Amino acid sequence: MGKRKVSNPLALAVLALLAEKPMHPYEMSSTLRERAKEQSIKLNYGSLYSVVDSLLRHKLIDVQETVREGRRPERTIYAITDPGRIEMVDWLSDLLAVPVKEYLQFEAAMSLMPVLSPDVVIRLLEVRRTRLDAEIASNDGIMSAMADHGMPYLWTIEVDYVQTLRRAEREFVQTTIDRLTKAELPEIQAWRRAHELADGVPSESDWDRAVRELPESEVNWRQD
Repeated sequence: MGKRKVSNPLALAVLALLAEKPMHPYEMSSTLRERAKEQSIKLNYGSLYSVVDSLLRHKLIDVQETVREGRRPERTIYAITDPGRIEMVDWLSDLLAVPVKEYLQFEAAMSLMPVLSPDVVIRLLEVRRTRLDAEIASNDGIMSAMADHGMPYLWTIEVDYVQTLRRAEREFVQTTIDRLTKAELPEIQAWRRAHELADGVPSESDWDRAVRELPESEVNWRQD
């Protein structure tokens, strides 16, 4: 999977729309919103025009015609080219088939959370759990509303995917809270003690001292 000339997911959405039929940017935007695609693809009118220009520059789309309706400004209608169709299929196939490393902000935060004390982290994770509960409930509402309007499941599958991720994240957050509240765990003892020893963020020496103060039977907790 090599580097693509255009890599913004919105560009892939534009190619998919134009594979259905030629459209002008306003119709692209309204169609994506009607299908609730802004839930999974970042969409604003400025970035849409930028993406269209980029696709045009790389000959993945082309101008079909320019039309004017009444007193409205001229609108340029775009169509997908043959290279654009090839790029769309190849790009979408890669995204569906090949897992990639995505640097998630929550993952980064988890890797750095010992900078904060265990009690602070527990409180923050409890806030996150509450917000995840709200998002899960909201997404349930979105899926229910879509079903009530007769929208086929295939059009809402990305919301179902997000729900699966959010439910898994919620379970992980709750499990982490439960683990952090078990003060008898040696790593939690060392973490809390390092913050007690530190004047601010624990230094390496604070961590070393905190681990040394653990009972001898628990010193090798990292290998357990």
